[in-house]
Amino acid sequence: MKLIDNSETVVVVVSADLSPTSDDRSAAFALKAAVDGRGAGHPYRRAVIVSDIAWFDTPMFHDSPTICIGGPGVNGVAGRFGAELPTVWSDQGRSVIQAEFGDGPKRAALWGADAAATTAAVDAFITRGWLDEFLDRCWRFRAGAFA
Repeated sequence: MKLIDNSETVVVVVSADLSPTSDDRSAAFALKAAVDGRGAGHPYRRAVIVSDIAWFDTPMFHDSPTICIGGPGVNGVAGRFGAELPTVWSDQGRSVIQAEFGDGPKRAALWGADAAATTAAVDAFITRGWLDEFLDRCWRFRAGAFA
């Protein structure tokens, strides 16, 4: 049995340099819980948390829906996405949400000026509807797929 589905399983990326108790990891687990809760028990409609190094080393993740937590200075994947993704929300430049929900791979980068600002970006992504929009575009019924 496969563990992820490239079109439905959301890859949440954190920096490999974080301690297990860092605020960014806590925010990642909150985001994972929000994704998993919206998955309604579908086996692949869930999130997995990986490090930025694991994301770069695993080509299978590159086409998966991906959400980075932490800014370009700490998260290598956010550094890669930063120049590509438009900013959809910013709280006075302290917390930032960049996202692309178009026809290609679904991607988002959630970060801030410090740990509290990054947590605020994750909270805003979840509570202001961007997570729901992101998942809706990832989890649309596809021909040949079970809904």
